[in-house]
Formats: sequence, structure tokens, C-alpha cells
Amino acid sequence: MQADQTRRFRGKNKAPKWTKPDDGTVSVMVLPLAVTDPADLDRLEKLFGSMWSIKRAVQREARAKVDAYWAAKRERDHDGAKAVRQRLGLSREALERCAYRHLEDAGHLKHHATKALVMHMADEVWNGVSRHLFADNSGRRLGRPKVGRWHDFTRIPGRARSHTTANKWETFRLVGTLQGHALAYASGGRYELMQPHRMPKPTAPTGRVPTGKFTVSAKPVTRKATWWDHTGPLAVVFAGGSNSSRGDLVLPVRVPQGPKQYARVEYFLSDPGRWHKVDLVRRRKASAPGGWSYEAHLMILGPGYVSPTVREMRRTAAELDRIGGVDGNVSNLSIVSFPASLDPADGCPKSSEIVLTEEERVRLEKEANKRRGRARALERSRRATNAAQYGLSKRQVKRAERRAAKGLKPKTVTVPGGARDARSNGVPKQAFRRDRLSNGYQELRARQTEAAATAAEYRRHRARAVARDIIAVHGPHLTVEDCDIRTWYRLWGKRLSQTTPGMLISALEIECKAAGGRLVQASTWSTALSQHCLCGERVTKSLRDREHKCIACGLIGKRDLVSAALAAFVDLTDPDDPSTARLDSARSRHAQIIFSEGLEEALRESTTPCQSAPRGAGRVAVPRQRGTSAHRTVGKRLRATPDETRPVRDHTGKPGYRPACGPQLTFW
Repeated sequence: MQADQTRRFRGKNKAPKWTKPDDGTVSVMVLPLAVTDPADLDRLEKLFGSMWSIKRAVQREARAKVDAYWAAKRERDHDGAKAVRQRLGLSREALERCAYRHLEDAGHLKHHATKALVMHMADEVWNGVSRHLFADNSGRRLGRPKVGRWHDFTRIPGRARSHTTANKWETFRLVGTLQGHALAYASGGRYELMQPHRMPKPTAPTGRVPTGKFTVSAKPVTRKATWWDHTGPLAVVFAGGSNSSRGDLVLPVRVPQGPKQYARVEYFLSDPGRWHKVDLVRRRKASAPGGWSYEAHLMILGPGYVSPTVREMRRTAAELDRIGGVDGNVSNLSIVSFPASLDPADGCPKSSEIVLTEEERVRLEKEANKRRGRARALERSRRATNAAQYGLSKRQVKRAERRAAKGLKPKTVTVPGGARDARSNGVPKQAFRRDRLSNGYQELRARQTEAAATAAEYRRHRARAVARDIIAVHGPHLTVEDCDIRTWYRLWGKRLSQTTPGMLISALEIECKAAGGRLVQASTWSTALSQHCLCGERVTKSLRDREHKCIACGLIGKRDLVSAALAAFVDLTDPDDPSTARLDSARSRHAQIIFSEGLEEALRESTTPCQSAPRGAGRVAVPRQRGTSAHRTVGKRLRATPDETRPVRDHTGKPGYRPACGPQLTFW
């Protein structure tokens, strides 16, 4: 009888499926790796190169299958889309098998990569393909899968440890203890943590350790010591590929140190039972050997670390019984809040304006100058290395003509300043990706990437700090207009990159939720906050009108602060549906009468010291137009500034009844 030669795979797990505790909440800590050994650095580079080769091969095959899937329209109509996907192999399991084949066909990759790493890399490719094949709740789908670039490949996902079987890590594993790390680099805790630049690699434990069991003759049973018995300094260990003969790759961990850092480190690293998995990440760093620095991203089960100061601030904010509104603008963020009872005995109206301070403007201008300088240097380097692909500029041509007229020897041009050689349709004759790039270009590009990452992290940090200041004053129950900020980038892209209103609102939403409240969104179509007054009258304003003046009640204030005050009195039938928002004009009028002078003061200037706002009328960025180069506050413009863009219907709901849009109501 002939034996069955078909390959068998492991079936489904019959044990109960393990689920993450705390409703699946996870957090990540970044652990820098001290890679100073040239041999370890070479192994890391080859590991990333091998995983990049596998990911690129899987991406190309997935893209070809997607193209074939969309081309088979008749087959999809006749047999169904699922049958076509099964025939083409458009599934998570099929892409994993595809990655396995690439690993087995290229024998040299087995020296560096493992099947576990390859499987998770194929899963990442499938996530992008699934977002293209299947639409989300809003009906949108991602574009055609593409093959990424080498410099954009920065993460190797690891496999999660087993939480049902002890001592089971299949890819990258974190060994050691925080106490052992402190004993090695802080003299047992008597001194501050002092980690040298060249950190020694921990050695694997040797000898035999007792297992806790005994033989029939009452002798203790021992086993060979492994990395699981290592209690010294922290390190990330990778066993290497299946055909690797170079032993374990041991990467020392550099624990973050600095003011108030140890409490956060202790929260993440003191309990190894919460460690879930480790991803190996690289980021551009020009000063590092090879131009890359390496990090281990440790994922733990549970929420992230919150300092005692932030916890106390959130607890205090949760006790504030206030309602507030937020008005997001291109150049500022305005917040106004009232006591929820609308009783002057419980407090007074408060207002805040989040604007760029003069120090931030100076810093942003310096960063912009540096960016422009790096961009010019990169362009000069590319032109000098690929001079044959560029023509001479008009100035260089005139100089050559003058020298030729005088009979002088032609001067060699090292950096041509003209346009790139292109065909008649404007397409360059040689693609930019085929240009030769010098080592100086690569180093400068790395510095540019590093500076961009630093600036992005600073913006995120500023957004979190500002959001905490806001809820500490106004409470966690806020309302904001449901604006599509993507449309703002078409007019004020450069200005939005400085003020980041979307990032501020996102951070504010997270802080409101952490403090026990919520930031709800209200439709601009059904409320029209910027076109109304607290008394209920409709006050029509264009975008360049930054001051609110109501002829019915005489209220004068900043346009953004008035809109934020009105947002506090918006009611939603369904908090998850912005289109159900309605403005309660009776309550806003009642608050205007009750608070009177205090409200007028709050609507004219910021009443909280959390941010310094400029005196006078509010400012707003306006798009540059022909014939209108003067600023809004200087002289008259020949053309009007475009009014507020109407948000997308999907975000604000269908047009319906809009209160206070009919005949104006007068309360006098």
C-alpha cells in the first residue's frame, strides 16, 4: 500500500481560546537596544534584509492576485466573489503558505528568519489586502496594494508568548528582571541607574537547576539551565533561523532613565507575567553605525502608565460639574464652559484660547528654515550625482555663452540647475528611483527623517499637555462641531501643520474619556453655531468676520468663543449620531441673562491662564489668492475670503430642520 505523500498541517486548537484580560487593553513600552558589537549589528541588518525580501515577494504575489480578482468580473458574477478568492488564494492562510514557500525556496533566508516571523509578516500583508477587498462601515476601501520601499520597512512583528504554557516564546523574548538590571547598573539601588554606552551582553546561565521534583530514591531532579533562569540585566534574545549556526542573538536593553522615569519603568517591567510580545523596530539615526538605531517594543497586557499627578488631575476634573463647548479653528482652539446647573453660586463662565505662543512661532520658523536648507542640500546632492539627467539653468547657459564669445575655455558645471530631462509628455527619461545617491545624501536624508520624527513626537506631546490643561479647567463633558478637517488642508495645509487642530481635538477626546466624560460631536448643518447668537438670533458672518456683533441683544465678542459657548447648549438625541444635534436657544438665552457681565468678559478674552492668547480680535489664516496678498487686518481686500466649507454629508447627517433659521426671534 502506497503511503500518503500529501503534506499535513496542524488542525484547529481544541482547547478554549485564550482571551486578553481587561477587555483586551494593551500598552507598549519602547526599550532601546544597545547594539555595539559589529557581529550583532551585521546579524540585525541581515535579519531585516531577509524579512524585507519575504515581505516584498508576498506583496508582489498578493498584488497580482488582487489584479486577477478584479479582472474576473464574469466569474465573480457567476460563481460568487468568495469562490474566486478561494481559487486565487486570497486569504490569510493562503498568503501564509505563500510566505512559507518563499522561505523554503530561498535557502539562505533560513539562516536568519524563522517560520513564526514569516507567518506574522504575511498576516501584515493580508491586513492591507483585506482593507482593499472589503469596505469598512462607511463604505470605503483602501487602494490597490503596493510594494513598499526599503527605508519604510522598519518593523518585524514578533509572536506573542503563550499565556497557557510556561516559558514559551517563539520569536523575540525578553529575559532578565528589573531587579537584576538595577543590581548590575545601579549598585543594588544605592545609586542612580548608570548604563554605559557599550553595555556588555549577558551570558546564558550554565550548570543545572532543580526542577522541584524528586526521584523514587528522594533525590532532587535537575535540568540544564536556560535563558529562563536568567535573573540578571534585561536583554532581548533571538535564536535565529532554523539553519543558523551562530547561536543566540543577545541584544542588551537600555532601560529609559531620567527624571521621574523609574516609576514608569517599574510599572512595565516589574511583572514579567504581563509581558505579551516583543516587536523588533528600527528607526533612522544618522549618528548610529549603519544609519539605524534599534528598539524593542514591548507590549504588555493592561492599560498604560499614568503618573500620580495626571491621575489626581483626572479625578479632580471628573468632579467638576460643568458643561462646555469647543470650537476648532485653523489658528486656534476656543473653549467655553458653564456650571451644569447654570447657577452663579456654582461658578462662573470660563473661556480658554489655545494659540501658538511667540516662542513656538520662533521655534517653528527655525525648524522651517532647517527643513528648507535640508531639502535644498538633498536636491543639490542628487543633481551633482546624476548630472546627466539635468539640463543647465538659464543663468548657466548665459554664462557659457559669454565665455564662448570671449574665447574662454568652457567651465565644467558640477551641479546643473535646469529642469530634468523629460519626454514630450513631461515624464522624466529616467525614474527618480534609479538615480545614484551618494553616502552624504543618505546621511542627510536620515537626519531629515530623524528631525521629522522628533517634531511629530513634540506635536503629540503638546496636544496631550494642552488637552489635560483644558479638562482640568472646563471638565470632561464637552461638545465640538463635527467638521471634516481634511477639507481644511486644501486651503491651509501649511498652517494646519503648525497648529494641528485635529490632533488637539483627538487628544481632548482621549482625555475626556479617561476622566469619565465624553467629547461629543454635533452637526454643523443642524446647529450652525457660528451663525447664531446666545439670544437665539441668527447673525450671519463670513469667514473673515472674526468678531460677533448681535444687533438684537448687543452682545459683542470673539466669533470663536461665541461658537464655543453655543456648543455647550447643544442637545443630541443620539450621542453617537452628530446629525441628531439641536441647539437649545432657550437655555443659551437663560445663561446669557444669568451670567451677563461675566459671560461678556469670557467671550471677549480668555479667562483662564492655561494658554496666553493675544489681545484684541481673534486671528485666522486665510488662503492666498491673486490680487489679495494683504492680510485680513491690513486695508481692504479685492476679493472676499472663502466662507466656511460645508462638511461632508457622511459626517454631519442629511439636511433637515434647522432651528432658528426662519424668521428672527426677538426677546425684547
